[in-house]
Amino acid sequence: MTDRAVLASPNIWNWPDIYERENEAIDADGAVWAALAAQVDWCGADVIDIGCGDGFHLPQFARRARSVVGVEPHPPLVVRARRRVCDLPAVQVRAGCAQQLPIPDCSVDLAHARIAYFFGPGCEPGLAEAHRVLRPGGNFVIIDLDGSQPPYGQWLCAAAPRYRPAAVEAFFAAQGFDCRRVDTVWRFRDRRELEDVLRIEFPPKVAARAIAQTASLTIPVRYRLHIRRAPFLRGMQPYRRCGDLIPRADPGRERSLGQWTLR
Repeated sequence: MTDRAVLASPNIWNWPDIYERENEAIDADGAVWAALAAQVDWCGADVIDIGCGDGFHLPQFARRARSVVGVEPHPPLVVRARRRVCDLPAVQVRAGCAQQLPIPDCSVDLAHARIAYFFGPGCEPGLAEAHRVLRPGGNFVIIDLDGSQPPYGQWLCAAAPRYRPAAVEAFFAAQGFDCRRVDTVWRFRDRRELEDVLRIEFPPKVAARAIAQTASLTIPVRYRLHIRRAPFLRGMQPYRRCGDLIPRADPGRERSLGQWTLR
């Protein structure tokens, strides 16, 4: 059973097979991976993927890393992720959440979270946990969607009207993160696949609008890479609380973007 402190991610929890096709369509040209590799070298490193879902990104990390741990709070996704990586001996999948990572202090060189938990104010417990598990000089990378960039950003903000992209970016900047923007293309195999994905990502009215505004099988989507290096001296202040830049959720709970959580 999933911990009650974890808010549901309706897209991947309810439609994991459609979400798999979404993952295959996302970043069709590998721009996010290229941008990440340009900023962080995880060759021979120990990596944790926080909120790994069904483990889609774990094999990619495993190609270079010494070890990879995926952490996921939803038991059915833990099962799917373990099945995905069962032939990769350097990869483990553990049940857990961002606020209580099931790994020791100073045990990884790269902490990665992609469209999971870290959506702005309220995620401070997860920031502190990432700092705890990083070795001195390690990197913490949070990848999220740029809600200021149309068309996808407009649909995202329509689906989650309390979400303010500029405020979230300011929050992470105040926590010591540098930001890189990456333009990508989502490329689908057919119209049905595209429409299925938009329907699991957005409530019905926003999904209908997105479908009507998308004439082709591609969608331009901009991501943000928020990158912070852990201090080389342990004990330095890992983060600080900011004012209420955006409405604050209970910091002890998993975070979601309105009703529709993007993972």
